[in-house]
Amino acid sequence: MITVAGEALVDVVGQGREVPGGGPANVALGLGRLGAEVEFATWLGADERGQRVARHLEASGVQLVAGGFGAARTSSATVLLGADGQPSYAFDIEWDLPRLQRTPAWLHVGSIAAFLQPGAEKVLAAAERTTAAGGIVSFDPNVRPALLGTRSGARARFEELAALATVVKLSDEDAAWLWPGRDTDAVLDAIIALGAELAVVTAGASGSVLSTASERVTVPGERAAVIDTVGAGDTYTAALLWQLTRSRPWPADSSSTGSDSSLGHLDGTALRELGRTCSIAAAITVGRRGADLPTIDDVRLASGPKAVR
Repeated sequence: MITVAGEALVDVVGQGREVPGGGPANVALGLGRLGAEVEFATWLGADERGQRVARHLEASGVQLVAGGFGAARTSSATVLLGADGQPSYAFDIEWDLPRLQRTPAWLHVGSIAAFLQPGAEKVLAAAERTTAAGGIVSFDPNVRPALLGTRSGARARFEELAALATVVKLSDEDAAWLWPGRDTDAVLDAIIALGAELAVVTAGASGSVLSTASERVTVPGERAAVIDTVGAGDTYTAALLWQLTRSRPWPADSSSTGSDSSLGHLDGTALRELGRTCSIAAAITVGRRGADLPTIDDVRLASGPKAVR
């Protein structure tokens, strides 16, 4: 079971069209569609928008943690797409974290929920409990500068969570905002030095760089006819976590489950397999409108002869 903790909201796109969204919600959705057992701790209003978000997630196998309908209203983000398909957002956000009934074996956190109070302190506490109990924490900051306050304060919180995490994934845009002027290698070095066993920086169509303390590989992006890039980074994160919770990197026997708190088995070949599958999954999403993340069958079909039997 992977526990995802973070915001879910309604994206307002186009001419007032509303679709469920939010970075952590998309990650939970992607995990469910890939066949992972996933629960989602979020903060919704007891309104029609909140019910729509819940139905959207549950339809893909996501279990909602009890107590998450305490918000005064369901949060929203107005999405503006640039000429290149890249989104920008205007937010109306309320965030808190419902009480987790147990300490997760694998806790994924990120995005606005990692930085916005009062929920951010509870997210940090949940990560501390998970690490103390021998579980795994993964972290994707999915930086939204308009909501983060000062750069130094946001970087300090990032480093607190990254120091607790086994896996840290961020985009090149996240990295450029958190550490202006640092190149990708320097960012990866800094994250590994904080204690992460696997650090990943993605760069959209250009691909990604995956690093452990002993291995670093660059994986090219997959060719795709881009409709928009909404949800692409979340798709990469979901595909990454899905593979890591299996006994070995994908492709693997689909009956295998469980995870090891150490990722020391990830050599260069394994890192390339991880990154390739993540890129394939993200390419599927950018070829669709909105955050319509792929199923395991979609990824199998797109992966060709290396697909899981």
